[in-house]
Amino acid sequence: MIIQSQTHRLRPQTTAHLAQTMSLLELTGVELRQKIESELASNPALELVKEVKCPNCHRILPDRGSCPVCSQPNQKNSDQPIVFVSPRSSFNQFDTIHSNDDIQTDDWAAAVEDLPTFVLRQISTELDPNDRPIAAHILSGLDDDGLLSIPIIEIANYHHKPITKVEKVLHLIQRAEPVGVGSPSPQQALLIQLDVLSESRKIPAHAKEAIKDGMGFLSRHAYTDLGNLLEISTHEARDLATFISKNLNPYPARAHWGDIHYTAEATPTYQTPDIIITRLNNSHDSPLIVEILSPFSGYLRINPLFRKALAQAPCDKAEQWQADADSATLLVKCIQQRNNTMVRLLERLVTLQRQFILEGDAFLLPITRARFAGELEVHESTVSRAVANKAVQLPNRRIIPLAKLFDRSLHIRTALKQIIDQEVKPLSDTQLADLLIDRGYSIARRTVAKYRSMEGILPARLRRSNLIPNL
Repeated sequence: MIIQSQTHRLRPQTTAHLAQTMSLLELTGVELRQKIESELASNPALELVKEVKCPNCHRILPDRGSCPVCSQPNQKNSDQPIVFVSPRSSFNQFDTIHSNDDIQTDDWAAAVEDLPTFVLRQISTELDPNDRPIAAHILSGLDDDGLLSIPIIEIANYHHKPITKVEKVLHLIQRAEPVGVGSPSPQQALLIQLDVLSESRKIPAHAKEAIKDGMGFLSRHAYTDLGNLLEISTHEARDLATFISKNLNPYPARAHWGDIHYTAEATPTYQTPDIIITRLNNSHDSPLIVEILSPFSGYLRINPLFRKALAQAPCDKAEQWQADADSATLLVKCIQQRNNTMVRLLERLVTLQRQFILEGDAFLLPITRARFAGELEVHESTVSRAVANKAVQLPNRRIIPLAKLFDRSLHIRTALKQIIDQEVKPLSDTQLADLLIDRGYSIARRTVAKYRSMEGILPARLRRSNLIPNL
């Protein structure tokens, strides 16, 4: 009878633990912060300690940088990524937004915002309060591609400010995410992105000259002419164009979720990354560092004073106080389980998709959630929840949905775009299907039409490939 009683008592706790862990797993960083703040406000047993410790090994962290233990590789030149939960808040504006009382924000708003709001959140702490009308004017003048559609002289005259003042605000906007937003032209956006990218990695020689003087050749894939202009070989010119195409985007508003052509009904999404992937060193064979951003600094625990008072709780409050303590304990354990699950999932996923992360869309492995769940020996719904609505920043600073790493057709659509980019005259869907089959992709004509539509590519009769840039 005792064994039956214990089993009966443990089953609800186990079910509650699993249910809450699954619930937390599908939350984004913003939503998890909302959940934690709500629990802190309603549960006196829960406490957030401001002391910054590593969420993995619980060591006290230095003022700057990641945990010196968890962020180091087990062995040099390994393809195994370094994955850990990071308490750094350089991409979270939650704490800084409160200092700007004039900017009305909803702390618990969803991570989906329009572009002006998304940019304004980032620059709010660096922006002089007197310059906010200028920033609002600039951001209201962005087109669907994130480019500035009105001349800065017009903005300066409207606000009776010198052009240098407007340029200073514009410079701040252009360095926010997505980098290059607010540029007057695609060319200027590319140059700004190149300048920012040079701060974290080596830039190929002639890249700036190619953008400044060879945009026409880049758009037409005229690599021989580009090589002659830059006095380099055609092969070098092609490699240079490939680097620009993979790492830069002339249309900044498309940069966060890929080059998606939005319709009037579809609103683009701008989101702070939940995961940041960087290289340990700038060398190609160095391990990847995967930081799962924690939505808060410090760590959660049961309030020691509450635990002490629980032993002396009045009879009429003992049950409620015990329930609060149990709820707080469960939340702390479930968050730790969420972190462990995310670390385990990303270790395997980043290992599988390393070449895609470093080289681009053409190298994405077509894996399914079911197959991946089988490898990890978890339920498929666990993988789906862990991936849902989360954003990952790649080493080239591009932010994409984490779910894109499970896109089974991306590599085929990338090959399709490459074929269309290089066509001399527009090819029919049947011809495109034949060329894809030659590349090893068994695909029907109607599937080609579907993929072409997904990429926003017109039918053969409506497109002229030599006039459409692929940058």
